[in-house]
Amino acid sequence: MPRPVIGISTYQDPARWGVWEMPAVLLPAAYPRLVRAAGGLAVLLPPDDAEDAARETVAALDGLVIAGGADVEPVRYGAVADPRTGPPARERDAWELALIRAAIDQQVPLLGICRGMQLLNVALGGTLIQHLEDHTGGLGVFGSHAVTPVTGTVYADAVPEAAMVPAYHHQAVDRLGTGLVASAHAPDGTVEALELPDHASLVLGVQWHPEMGRDTRVMAALVRAAGERAASAPRTPDRSIRAPRTPVN
Repeated sequence: MPRPVIGISTYQDPARWGVWEMPAVLLPAAYPRLVRAAGGLAVLLPPDDAEDAARETVAALDGLVIAGGADVEPVRYGAVADPRTGPPARERDAWELALIRAAIDQQVPLLGICRGMQLLNVALGGTLIQHLEDHTGGLGVFGSHAVTPVTGTVYADAVPEAAMVPAYHHQAVDRLGTGLVASAHAPDGTVEALELPDHASLVLGVQWHPEMGRDTRVMAALVRAAGERAASAPRTPDRSIRAPRTPVN
């Protein structure tokens, strides 16, 4: 059976290699490496600027990962920027929010990682805490802390025990978006995973960075759900038209 095709969002930044210095589409190699280790086929999704492009892109996938990165612009959840919030990445916010909505609409399994979890919460009307202490290991260094699952959740099915995870973030979920439930917490009570339990496909977000560790179980849950969807709804050029549609505000 073909491996499920898992799309991973990327971002555009200036980069330098060889004699060249120009804008490049970037993603840490750990993301596709984790997808492969979990049994999926990774494809990178360069930023685009249209809702139609997001719908067409998601229709070609079996599963979607929204990667970590820059802070979400606070205007997206009706807040004024805290001085400690990073500079906005407006094009990336728009593209990845469109991908999230398309995935939910088309019932394509979705995993949000760090920023990706925060964007999932914002896409469904939730808000964010703009600054936390002690959820990194220092500037440019991943920290580590325990995450405890909530019994009865999809996340707990994948990782039933408390686990140490690699973390690097200073923002977190505040008010949960519509339909979302918390499925794991840090020792200080921070929401570390959330999910959409009443949706037909997997919709899961984790606040840490599984791609920086050795535990493949979170990504394996996405790949498994993607494989099940692929078996029941084979990819075709017009699958987005034929897929059940559940509008997301």
